[in-house]
Amino acid sequence: MSIAVKVERLVKNYGSNTVIKDISFDVRRGEIFAFLGTNGAGKTTTLECIEGLRKYDSGKIDINGKIGVQLQSASLPANIKAIEAIQLFSKWNKVSVHNALLTAFGLNEIKNKQYKDMSTGQKRRLHLVLALIGNPDIIFLDEPTAGLDVEGRVSLHEEIRKLKANGKTIIMASHDMAEVESLCDRIGILKDGKLAFIGTTNELTEQIGMSCTIHIKTEQGNDMFTSENITETLLAELERYKIKKIAVLDVKIERATLEERFIEIARRGA
Repeated sequence: MSIAVKVERLVKNYGSNTVIKDISFDVRRGEIFAFLGTNGAGKTTTLECIEGLRKYDSGKIDINGKIGVQLQSASLPANIKAIEAIQLFSKWNKVSVHNALLTAFGLNEIKNKQYKDMSTGQKRRLHLVLALIGNPDIIFLDEPTAGLDVEGRVSLHEEIRKLKANGKTIIMASHDMAEVESLCDRIGILKDGKLAFIGTTNELTEQIGMSCTIHIKTEQGNDMFTSENITETLLAELERYKIKKIAVLDVKIERATLEERFIEIARRGA
């Protein structure tokens, strides 16, 4: 698989404070890649350096394709209408207004609404359309569903999956663990400006282990067990109940979530 973005030994300082500390990684063409990290870990700064919106102090960044950027917040004039913003960005990109984009993201009904009167969800959809106007190969999304209701998140996730299906490369930063686990091929976990992990969620599980909780309901009550070996623990406990002639009524297994695995990485020493 070819490389869409390659970052080598990236360093970014704010005065005497080094916020990005010699990180290297690549993003493959056609994948969805997400940065995770606590506030101040360096997610947005890393994205802005790659996007060319922020200067960095050392390192090398190679971009193989045209980029589109959906910022976490956009400084559009309060009185600009959606259609005016779209026409302006279309002119900058030297393309015609894509009515299909407006339809796909539900902007036709609000195209004459002023920016100040739009809901958070409408603004998010407009920001994404503006990022897509130039038909970019690589799309950057910074907290794309922040502030959206459940319906808005589901709708935007569907559009992101369609972009991937059309061969787009998507790089995002997000605090929404369920969103990341649902959408992303690989993740990078930033901690204190360093890459603490990069890979798939399955590889994260292999690296730190995956503790599962087993709930067993019997005629005598409820028992709970924690184990990293579901088969071994479950068979042993079921055999114990059988020997004691205790009827098992139900078994429930809860696997560790991405959030719990992320917290485990965040707790570890740098």
